[in-house]
Amino acid sequence: AGGNQTKTEEVSLEVERAQEEWDALESIQPVFAEDLTPSPLISFNEALQHFQTTDLGDLLKNIQPTIRRTGLAAITHFLFGPPRLHKDLVEERDLVFAIAQCSLDNGQSVHMRVLQTIYRKLTCTRADCPRYGPHWENVGFQGADPATDLRGTGFLGLMHTLYFVMDPEILPLAREIYKLSQHPVQNFPFCVMSINMTRIALHALREEVLSKECNRRQQVVAVLNDFYVATFLYLYQLWKSQQKTISDSGYVLKEIELFAKKNPKQILKRLEGYLKERRAGTGHRTSPDTLSHSNPSPGDTASRAGSQGGKEDKEMNFTGVCELPPEMEGEARLI
Repeated sequence: AGGNQTKTEEVSLEVERAQEEWDALESIQPVFAEDLTPSPLISFNEALQHFQTTDLGDLLKNIQPTIRRTGLAAITHFLFGPPRLHKDLVEERDLVFAIAQCSLDNGQSVHMRVLQTIYRKLTCTRADCPRYGPHWENVGFQGADPATDLRGTGFLGLMHTLYFVMDPEILPLAREIYKLSQHPVQNFPFCVMSINMTRIALHALREEVLSKECNRRQQVVAVLNDFYVATFLYLYQLWKSQQKTISDSGYVLKEIELFAKKNPKQILKRLEGYLKERRAGTGHRTSPDTLSHSNPSPGDTASRAGSQGGKEDKEMNFTGVCELPPEMEGEARLI
């Protein structure tokens, strides 16, 4: 009889546990079918259209689209500096700087689709991923929330990465760079590096070194997109051929910024040549080694020597342009 009583108690305990589980299930929110369906990928133009049709008035008040020069610097710039941007392109240029002031907004479906598109195109996955979590580090953000890496470029940083992964002609290059970013020794955070390329492009636009090309093509956004990709290509070739590592990042970025701003036409031509060779099916001929024959910069030998020690530490911190030592900061000055 005692045995039967124990059995009865066990059964009633199980029933009680099952009831608790059932009650817990009822309190969980129902999952709607649309939550299981991945959000549609978003093109660069659709995302751009969102900003073109959004009231950015408050953001436009805070932009600084050109460098304010006074005295002799203003006269020198007027006489010897680059041409001024055509009046009919000013609105487009200002839109770019307004997007760079815009932060990531969880309430905007376009913003969320941009994030998901970048993740899915780089990782070749079909499903959406959670808004927060360590998976963002897989594509080279530095933590669980991509928004924290957008300092200095705002949403424009994501727009450029979106352009890179959604243009079928340059997507293979984006994936090559992404592959290098996963290298056991030469790895770097892909999306953070991309944001640094956007920062360099913004500096170039603000310093008016892209005005001549914008005037020639009668476009600002498209020129900036190409300059961003061209700068990223240059970084990729240099990083790969000179065996750069994360410990070199700050100085490599400064070197690339100076070169790209000084030679905007040359850097855009390099991209043009690279894409032409790819179209002709000879893309591999433009090997990154072409860069290693050029004269290394004065800081190169030192930074390469410094990187040998860096390989000992698996956990190196990434240094962006905005985090360089004070003596390396500031706008590049005309000599």
